Order: sequence, then C-alpha cells, then structure tokens
Amino acid sequence: MEPVLARSVRLEPDGVHVLDRRNFPFERVWVRCATVAEVAAAIEGMVTQSSGPYFAALWGMVLAAREARGLPRAEARASLEHAGELLVSTRRTNNALRKAVAAVLAGVDASDDLEAGALAGAHAGDRRYRDRSRRLGEATAALLPDDGAVLTHCWADLYLTETVKAAQARGKRLRFVCTETRPYLQGARLTAETLGEMGVDTTLITDGMGAAVMSAGEVDVLLTAADRVTMDGHVVNKVGTLGLAVAAHAFDVPFLAMVQAPDRLAPTARDVPIEHRPGEEVLHTLGRRTASDRARGRYPAFDVTPPRFVTTVVTDRGAYAPHELADYYAEDVHD
Repeated sequence: MEPVLARSVRLEPDGVHVLDRRNFPFERVWVRCATVAEVAAAIEGMVTQSSGPYFAALWGMVLAAREARGLPRAEARASLEHAGELLVSTRRTNNALRKAVAAVLAGVDASDDLEAGALAGAHAGDRRYRDRSRRLGEATAALLPDDGAVLTHCWADLYLTETVKAAQARGKRLRFVCTETRPYLQGARLTAETLGEMGVDTTLITDGMGAAVMSAGEVDVLLTAADRVTMDGHVVNKVGTLGLAVAAHAFDVPFLAMVQAPDRLAPTARDVPIEHRPGEEVLHTLGRRTASDRARGRYPAFDVTPPRFVTTVVTDRGAYAPHELADYYAEDVHD
C-alpha cells in the first residue's frame, strides 16, 4: 500500500485539496484551496512541505487557468505568469516550484485550449517528477549497505519512499534513525511515520543527538534530500544538515545528498536565496509555546553544506562527486 504522503495533494472540481502536514499523523485534515492565491498561502504557511509544494504548484496553476477562463489569450497567459510568480515566491530556496510552473506553462503554450493545456502540463509535470524520483531512489538504494543503519534529517515523500522501495526490492535490511527536525518536527511526524508505514525499523532522536550516534558507530551513512544542489557542489537543505554533515566528516560516515538534478541556474551557493521564516515559529512546537517572552527566535530555514563535507550527490542519472556535477549535463536532455 502506498504511504499517505506520497499522494498528499489532489485536484478536485472545487479546488486543490492539500493534506495538512502541520497536524499529520495525529489528524488527517485536508485543506481546500479554491484559488491559486489560497494555494500559495497554504505553501507559505507550511500546510504542505517536502515535495508537497511542487504538486500544489502544479495543480494551483490549473486553478489559475480556470480563473483566467474567458480572458483574451495574451491576457490569460500573462495572468498565468503572474500566478506562477506568486507560487514561486512562497518558498524560494527550493527550485522545484519554478519547475512546476514551467511544466504547466509549457502545456499551455502547446495547446489552443488554455485550461486543457494547463491540465496536460500539470499531469506531465506530475509524471516526470514521480519517474525521476523513482530513478533517484533506485540509484540511491544501490549505494546503501545491504544491512545497516541510515541517519536522516527532515525529509519525507517520494525521495524517501522510492529509496526504501528500491532497497526492499534488492533485499536490503536497513534501519533508519530520524532526527526530529525542529521546529515543525517533520522528521518525527512525517519521515518516521512514513518509514513506519513501509515496515522499516525506525528510531527517532532529537536534533542534538546526530553527532553522538555517529561517534558511537551506530549509523553507517548519513542520507538526506537536498532542496537544491549548486553546480559547484554545495548542498542546500533543511537547517541542521550542515552540522550533521560536519559530524559525519569527522567520524568517517559517508554523506549522500539526494536531488533529481543539480541546478544550472545556481553556479554557486551565492545564487541560492536562503529563506528566513518568522523567528516566532522557533518559539513554538505543535502550537504550544516552548519559551517565555524573554526570548526571541531566529529561523533560517535552510543551511548550506560545502562540497568538502559531501561524499556523493545522487541524482536521477546516478551518483556524482560534488566536483563532477557538470557531468550530469553531458547528455543533451532537458532537466
């Protein structure tokens, strides 16, 4: 049976329905977004996370096409571009939203019917993302030990599920150790829950325990997704990844970072905007305040791991050393 988070966004006649990950798995509440603006608000408000925003952007663009129905073609196309800009602006560190918007606009430009073209583009983007995630998972599983422990940070969704499925198909016996991932506890609520759904031996640790379990020899590999990987090998991911990568380097634990493709629009880390979320979010956990009003919060949502701390970048075309990422584009294939 497919894990719940693998299909957490869906298009319905009355709008885009998004599973609220802020309360998952304790509650399974679907948020209905009737307009593209509501989809953008849901993404920015962390209703959906990990790969969820990508799918929300796909179907949100279809809503934008519905909203533009009846407008002159040029005006409708401009309206869709504006909708795409709105969606991309919600989470700028991850470049997946940009790709989702581009997929829908490509469908629009290939069709005389605005809404039909948007829907075709969204379906194509959905298929492409899932196909590439499957290839990425297969490439990653090939690098994991036959019997060992994997330390993760934050991620869930298709990169995770496809890796686990591919490892299980190979007969590998993997145990996962998940950091809780403050302040939204994605590791505790999303990653650990999904692994449990898939029958995987899963242990949860706090964010501060990663170096300790590595120093004790309790994990064999550090494996995370990456929100973006630059062409010079910097890994941009959920804040906390950098500290784990440095610890892994110190204790000779390989660090594998998963991304469908390195980003040609980001030659260096300076080309990636780092999202800073409201510091108030750090002062709360699951709706409960965890610090008094004597403290203020600071929340850079992502950090940047230099390539010297990255063992391997795994892509949908296989594994690359951080300094060899240009080889990914040796094939003349659109990413």
